[in-house]
Amino acid sequence: MINVNDLKSGVTFQLEGAIYVVLEASHSKQGRGQANVKVKVKDLRTGSTTIRSFTGGEKVERAMIEKTNMDFLYNSGEAIVLMDQETFEQIEIPLNHVEWELNFLKEGQKVMVRKFQEEVLDIELPANVTLKVVSAPDAVKGNTAQAAQKKVTLETDFVVETPLFIKEGEEILVSTETGKYVGRA
Repeated sequence: MINVNDLKSGVTFQLEGAIYVVLEASHSKQGRGQANVKVKVKDLRTGSTTIRSFTGGEKVERAMIEKTNMDFLYNSGEAIVLMDQETFEQIEIPLNHVEWELNFLKEGQKVMVRKFQEEVLDIELPANVTLKVVSAPDAVKGNTAQAAQKKVTLETDFVVETPLFIKEGEEILVSTETGKYVGRA
């Protein structure tokens, strides 16, 4: 059991039959009252994100999540197919579990698969991924009052805003958490 005061980003726990991973946690205490803990959590089974509130001192059950390195093989249209790097076993994860992650997946990429008691939950990507720019329109003249940006399309069909100097064919780093341009690769 985990005390809710110990919840921080990355901790996984079970509550009411669901398995959650903490994205953000904040503690607040007012006057003589009990401390309140608000956590932004992602349900690893459904992929939905919610905010849960707890009173200080409550306990939740820790979820033992097994992580396995796998290679992304392809998107079958209904699911993504991954292969275990050691056993060569292939698994499928439904697309609705990895909608956001699909924006950053390319064939052969290594990912971390999260499992709970042999049930595949979702995948975990590195913080930043390198993707190739396939379409980069020319900059609009006079659009430089602030930090000038333009929209470019990446090899995964994801659209991201980048500085004006990024050209078609270049490889850039993109954050998998925010979907924003980080820098040149």
